[in-house]
Amino acid sequence: MDPSRRVFVTSAAALAVTTGLPALPATAAGTDLSRVPVSPDDTPAELVRKASQVRPTARQIAWQALERTAFLHFGVNTFTGLEWGTGDEDPDVFQPAGLDTDQWARALRDGGFRLAILTVKHHDGFVLYPSRYTDHTVASSSWRDGRGDVLRSFADSMRRYGLKVGVYLSPADENQYLHGVYANGSARAERTIPTLVDGDDRSPGRFLTLDATDYGAHMLNTLYEVLTEYGPVDEVWFDGAQGHIPPDRVEDYDWDSWYALVRSLAPAAAIAVTGPDLRWVGNESGLARADEWSVIPVKENRYGRTDWALSYDTADEGGRDALVTAQPRTAYLQWWPAECDVSIRDGWFYHADQQPKSVDELTEIYFGSVGRNAVLLLNVPPDTDGVLHATDVARLREFRERVDRELPEDLARGARRTVTPGGVTVDLGRELGVDRIRLAEDIRYGQQVEGFVVEAWAAGSWTQVAAAGTVGASRILRLAAPVRARRWRVRITAARGAVRPAQFALFRSSL
Repeated sequence: MDPSRRVFVTSAAALAVTTGLPALPATAAGTDLSRVPVSPDDTPAELVRKASQVRPTARQIAWQALERTAFLHFGVNTFTGLEWGTGDEDPDVFQPAGLDTDQWARALRDGGFRLAILTVKHHDGFVLYPSRYTDHTVASSSWRDGRGDVLRSFADSMRRYGLKVGVYLSPADENQYLHGVYANGSARAERTIPTLVDGDDRSPGRFLTLDATDYGAHMLNTLYEVLTEYGPVDEVWFDGAQGHIPPDRVEDYDWDSWYALVRSLAPAAAIAVTGPDLRWVGNESGLARADEWSVIPVKENRYGRTDWALSYDTADEGGRDALVTAQPRTAYLQWWPAECDVSIRDGWFYHADQQPKSVDELTEIYFGSVGRNAVLLLNVPPDTDGVLHATDVARLREFRERVDRELPEDLARGARRTVTPGGVTVDLGRELGVDRIRLAEDIRYGQQVEGFVVEAWAAGSWTQVAAAGTVGASRILRLAAPVRARRWRVRITAARGAVRPAQFALFRSSL
């Protein structure tokens, strides 16, 4: 084996357990360690060394700790039965007579979710609040006499029930295309944001000057409203969708200006998944790779868009071979963790003829996302009454209860631990059956583990009961049957740098 593949820590202090973590290494004020430049001359060993130096930002650490987040696809599609709207819908079709965002928040909270993202604007361009910059909004519907504001209600309810607030604004906009704004061929030019309109009663303390096309400016103004009038936002979600337009009519999105606006107005918000903070895992099944790296090779596309140096669906995004394969196209090694999106139903918007996934399916998704160093983003679409369907609400509660049974009390909590240069050993004090194992690195120091084994002391010797590759912020292993032992250990077999464990938890599921 290449000696560079086996890098072990050299002191017990470097293998800290959950309590008593050492202080972060000193860095220059303002130093950004979330991306490290790559040179065409870097050797494979140098690429690995650089990957070991990448660190997450505070906003990325906070996002990773959420584990379970929710999506709420809601809009005119809910009432037309479409998944992708046309932009020429009659706004009056939007009639959620029983809108109850408190019900959304309670159901999500009781389901174990900690942040929810609302589709403030989907591809059709219909906006769920009364915007100054388009008539394709709730204000043009007779619902609540044109005074309805779904975003206001959503944001207030989520905070009332202890959930963080996320917003999704699709870059695509069929309505703005029909109005000659989207993909109209306009050049980028300096735009003043917010752009005041007739009768505007705002008096901004400062204006931002940003480069944008006509449509880019429309998005900037929309973002400005959302990020200044609805309280703190913790995640801003973009995809890369283009409108259903002729192939010779393309809107080059002003990513750099959009990112700059978000950073200015909501500095704590993570920008996903066409964004610099979080990436799409590469599928809509909710499943991460068996070894999911948070540090991956990236390139920068037009106007500052962060993009994969390898394909979004590559089986290995950040392993040693991937670092080398991607090198000719790599600008940086970046902390770009994976978000796993999936809908509880077949569609993203509510359709009465669809049923939610089973508890077993949701449980597999949980272990395939949260259990593989990713964050789950589960879509739960409100129905035409404006509530989450009773079947979905029940399924969310059952899902949380199932996860709680899968991972009940940590048997290793308070147990005697021995930290060595190559791993951690726990003594439970007596033989106990274990069939679930949860590990985590202290990701403030990066993602280092490339391989590990879990062993139990039985019949006078250590016996391997599980093995895997990466750990990252969360790795959960399930054993086919309980193993009884008093002493357990995790042994690091390969790493990129000093490993600092944050968790070594043992469970006996109560299924």
